[in-house]
Amino acid sequence: MSGAHHHHHHGHDHANDHGHGHAHGHGHNHAPASFGRAFAIGIALNSAFVAVEAGYGIASGSMALVADAGHNLSDVLSLAVAWAASVLAMRPPSARFTYGYKSSSILAALFNASLLMLALGAILVETIRRLIAPEPVAAGPVMVVAGIGIAINTITALLFLRGREHDINIRGAYLHMASDAAVSAGVVAAGALIALTGLWWIDPVTSLVIVGVIAWGTWGLAKDSLRMGLHGVPASVDAHRVEQFLSTLPGVSAVHDLHIWPMSTTETAMTAHLVIPAGHPGDAFLNDLSHALAHDFAICHATVQVETVDHAGHGCAPAHGTLTAAE
Repeated sequence: MSGAHHHHHHGHDHANDHGHGHAHGHGHNHAPASFGRAFAIGIALNSAFVAVEAGYGIASGSMALVADAGHNLSDVLSLAVAWAASVLAMRPPSARFTYGYKSSSILAALFNASLLMLALGAILVETIRRLIAPEPVAAGPVMVVAGIGIAINTITALLFLRGREHDINIRGAYLHMASDAAVSAGVVAAGALIALTGLWWIDPVTSLVIVGVIAWGTWGLAKDSLRMGLHGVPASVDAHRVEQFLSTLPGVSAVHDLHIWPMSTTETAMTAHLVIPAGHPGDAFLNDLSHALAHDFAICHATVQVETVDHAGHGCAPAHGTLTAAE
């Protein structure tokens, strides 16, 4: 086998991420601290509102309100899940979880998408029943409650405006809130139409549209989180360019076993084997080592970075003793 080199970076400085040039002096160490309060407020506000909205939806006979409550419930879930993931992502690595719990944010996004699909099915069944046999709808309460929904969703969306560039879960929370405000506005409009025309079927039709909106958002979330769960190269990284860069390094004749994968929804790791002609110092050592790892520990995809004492640990952040690389 060949000299295996491992670019050692630690992506805590988001100024380098995704090639956007915003200089946030802080790394993402501080993100959960600043979003902890946003999560708490968002969850409290929206939980209370979901209960009120579902209650009024059932009382006033409005499927559109119930669907909107379903959409708001999906927000509460996505907030809770994103919060838990961001807290877990901060926990230091342990002997068993050598990456820490960073990838919990990926599982969270997947779980969130699955849960939404279930909520959708339940609302869809009832909506179709109402389409077939329309029932009376009290338009007044529908408009008032949905109006309150616009305010609550707008306030919550603003809490997450800042973090949406860097983390799929915070982006998910933000997009949910923004789309929810729009959906609530649609419910207000539907209520007004029902009041003007007396056509009750407008309500389940509105509910169908809302289900479509949730399905569209959920599909995107499911696709992104599934790609991460399958260790697909993050959208912000061009794997081909990385390979070209490595193969043009002095002394390198070929690159193989290049792996780029998301460690979490915000951090990216890479390993690669660089083929360096025999006789290069360190070649025999790495060769023996990769044999030993394969033979004794059944680790066949090892990547080892050789560091000389004076150049130890050039990361994007102080080395934590983890072998990772991020953006």
